[in-house]
Formats: sequence, C-alpha cells, structure tokens
Amino acid sequence: MRTFTKAIRDALAAETGIDASKLVIESPRDSKLGDFAFPCFVLAKTLKKAPPAIAGELEERVNARLDGIAAKATGPYLNFTVDRATLARGVIEEIDAAGDVYGESDEGADKTVVIDLSSPNIAKPMSVGHLRSTVIGAAIQRLHKRLGYRTVGINHIGDWGSQFGKLVAAVDRWGDTVDLDGDPIKSLLALYVRYHEEEANDPELVQAGRDAFKELESGEDGRVRATWRKLTELSLREFDKIYERLGVEFDLVRGEAFYEPFLDATVDRIVAANITEESEGALIVALDEFGDLPPCLLRKTDGTTLYATRDLAAVFHRWDEFKFHRCLYVVGGDQRLHFRQLKHVLTRMQLDWEPRMEHIDFGMLRLPGGKMSTREGRVVFLEDVLDRAAEEAQKIIAAKNPDLDASGEVAEQVGVGAVVFNDLKRERVKDIEFDWDEVLSFEGDTGPYVQYTHARLASIGRKAAAAGEGSGTPDWAALEDAAPILLAIGRYPDVLTAAARAAEPSQVTGFLIAFCREVNSWIAAARVLGQSEGVTGSRLRLVNASKSLIANALGILGLSAPQEM
Repeated sequence: MRTFTKAIRDALAAETGIDASKLVIESPRDSKLGDFAFPCFVLAKTLKKAPPAIAGELEERVNARLDGIAAKATGPYLNFTVDRATLARGVIEEIDAAGDVYGESDEGADKTVVIDLSSPNIAKPMSVGHLRSTVIGAAIQRLHKRLGYRTVGINHIGDWGSQFGKLVAAVDRWGDTVDLDGDPIKSLLALYVRYHEEEANDPELVQAGRDAFKELESGEDGRVRATWRKLTELSLREFDKIYERLGVEFDLVRGEAFYEPFLDATVDRIVAANITEESEGALIVALDEFGDLPPCLLRKTDGTTLYATRDLAAVFHRWDEFKFHRCLYVVGGDQRLHFRQLKHVLTRMQLDWEPRMEHIDFGMLRLPGGKMSTREGRVVFLEDVLDRAAEEAQKIIAAKNPDLDASGEVAEQVGVGAVVFNDLKRERVKDIEFDWDEVLSFEGDTGPYVQYTHARLASIGRKAAAAGEGSGTPDWAALEDAAPILLAIGRYPDVLTAAARAAEPSQVTGFLIAFCREVNSWIAAARVLGQSEGVTGSRLRLVNASKSLIANALGILGLSAPQEM
C-alpha cells in the first residue's frame, strides 16, 4: 500500500513542486470515490486558485505520471483508484514478503519507550481490576516494538507503604490461622481484611502496624523486613502464574522498594530546584499556580516518604537510565490527580523532558454492586475469571467439535482470549462494569469470533493442500470483488502506527473486527477451492494473506491464533 501512496506523492510533487513528504494522502469519505484522496485545499494559497480548479488541472497531468493508478477530480479532491489486479498483486506480495513482522517500521529507531504496567500490590490477589493495566500496557508495548522502538516494560510492584506494616502485624497475630505457603494470596487477603475489620476496636493492633512500618522504612534488616521479603516472594510467584497465562512478560520487575536508596537524593534534587517549602512540618511543592491543585507532599512531619516521592524517584531514575522518548504510565483514571501533580513538579523544576512522561489512563472496572474493595473482601479473582472462561470454551468446543485434538489447549487460548479481547475492544478511558455473561460471550464482536475466522482460513488452506490446489499462477484480476479486504490489509501498518501514537489498542481491535466481518462475507460469496487454476490460486493467496494478518494483529493484542477450533 505504501508503494501506491509513494507513487501518488511523487507524481503530485513533480507537478506542484511541493516536497513529497509534506503531501498528505487520505482515504476518501466515500469508498466509491476511490482508494486514496488528496485534498487540494493545501495548494490554494500557493497557487492562488480555488481547490476544485486545482484538482481539475492536476487530474490529466498526474494521470500521465501514474501507471496502474487512475486520478479523478471530484470537487476540491483528487481521488485515486488503483487497478484491481495491480492492487491485489501489490498488497499480497507485500504481506507475503514481510511475514510475521508485517506492519513494522523504523519509526522508533534509536528511541526508547518505557512502559509502566500492571503494578499489582504484593500480598493482595490479582483481581479483574488488574487486568486492564496489564493487557493494555502489554499491547502498547508490542505496538511500539513493531514500530522499531526499544521498549522497556516495567512491572512497578506495590511493595512499600504503611499497609505492609499493617500486614506484618496481622501475620504476627493471626499467621498461624492461614496457609501462607500453600495458598499465599488468599491467605494474605484474609489477613488484610481481618486487620481492617478489627483495627477500629483494637488500638494495640493499630500501633503494632505503625511500629512495623516504621521499622521497615528504617532500613533495619530484622524480623519485620524478613517477613516483608517473604510476602513479596510468595506474591511474585503467584503473579507469575497469571502473567504466563496472559502471555505477558516484563523486562524489569521493580517495586517501590527498589527506589528506597534513591529517596534522599530525590528530595535533595527537588529542594535544589528551589521549589519546596515547609507546611506544618511537612515538605511540599506548592502547585497552586496550575489551578485548584493541592500541593505535592514529599515528606511527612515524621520524616517518612510518600507514594509521590517514590514515583518521582522512579521517573528520575528512568530518565537517567534510559533517556526515554516516551515514559508511559498505564494506570487507572482514578490516579489522574496524582500524575498531574508529578508532572507539574517536573514542570516547576524546568525539566525539558517532562512532556515525555505520559499518564495513559483507563476507565475503572466495577462489579455490578459497585467498586471493588480489597479491604472489604469484595474482589473477583483474575485467576478465577480465566479458569471459568477456559471451562466455558471447553464446553462449547465439546459441543461443536468433540474430536478436536488438544482441545484443552485450544480452550485455554480461546477462553483467555475472550477475556483479554473483551477488555481491549473498548476505548480505554471508558469505565467497564464486569459482567460474566458479556465476558464469556463467544459470539459477536469477541476474541473467539476473530480466532474462529483465523481457524476457518487455516482450514481452507489445509483442504487446498490436501487437494493439491492453488499452486498455479494467480489470476489477480479475479480478486476485484475482494478490494475492501485488500485495501484493509494495505492500511494495517497505518493502523498500528496510529494505535501506538495514541496508546490505544482498541484501534487495533476495531480494525480486526471489521476486517473479519469483511473476510467472512467474502468467503461466503466467493468459492476458493474447485475453481480454475488462476482463480483458486489468487483466492487462496488472499486467504493466506488474511490469515497472516489476523494472526499478526492477535499477537500484538496478546491472543493466540488457533489453527483449529
């Protein structure tokens, strides 16, 4: 596709004298008008003519420079239509040549993108609420990788703060009532909930929690830190089981505790910028110049640090280590104030890289009865969701394809895929109400529908191989009725580029759903096998190209592409 747009730009540049790189080629608002469009408004000032007149004058001259592409003036636009045989051959040969990395570019060459994603708190279960940051962040990382960026995915584990003092106190008091080693996460959740149930009427318990956190932050490597370290190790072990099922890997796992040695230097660095002040014994950065914004609290009156201090230490460390092009924080929208404060602290420090730090916010996931609460024990475990989805997929496979080999493996791929796709198909800033029926639906705009389309195309390929069909010279003109599919394949690289820049995986899922609908409609109308050698050859090439693109996009989203379902 880029071959065609380059040819169009070069022809326009030769006729207008404008640098080809500055000429924007669009898609027509009405696909019946052509495959590409050039708005002539941009030439009106230079040529001192009305855009429709410019389009009319350019039509004949540009046509003389193009081969296999026809230009036609329509009002202020110059529309272009590619000869269908030329389109088919060009698009299919391009995707065949690229293979698994179709859509890659060198846009990100020598640039690093740091992505802060997932970030669960240790000693708490990974709930469905953690799904969003994990799968959205992982998809954003894969998008940037495809565009040639060096990516660094960081799991910023919540392993610090006063809650860990409370948890240590709970372990000390009730640890022998739970199975910490055998079922660590649910045991720790039970202890955490029990602490909050009893703290109001037990001042000794509250004081024990405070004392434990004070010792933890003091740096003393004693009993408290040993307990905290064990809780961290147990939690990470359980988290890794979930990440493996989701196909998510991290380049670095760095909790808040990692930045503990850098806290004093962080505070000193901000103080040296002459933007701090004391308020009732606490150290703050005032942010009232940015509107009705509360100050950023760096250090409390007792000398202990806060979440904001640790996040500032993290971003300073990431800049010093990576000199990032973008530093993306895939964190829920309920933290917008926190990230506004952080960015305004960087602004007051006059750091020119502040705009590179971006909060990639997303809507909250709620239960039908309201917001999830770990303290109250109102949690839907992510592991349970994945298990139930896989079980549901297994039931459907048993009913529709009982002889399927490796049905358990396919059920896992389809079930987990349903959960992940259900999240990624939505614009990320929108809130989601968790609904079992919707998550586990295998019809409509779902991951299983896309995966089934891939499996259907794979089946056609297997039948062709068994019948010895499709090896002849393709009749590219026979794909005239598949132009929408070919154009979509050609535009896929631009979809990836736009999705990465906007950090919006839903642009890929939206494209993929529409693409699968188009492919399934075409298959229903055009027989692939049993046709003349040239027709079957070209149609089979399109089937394989479409299958390759679907697998490509599913991989970026973090879903498997089953060969059979």
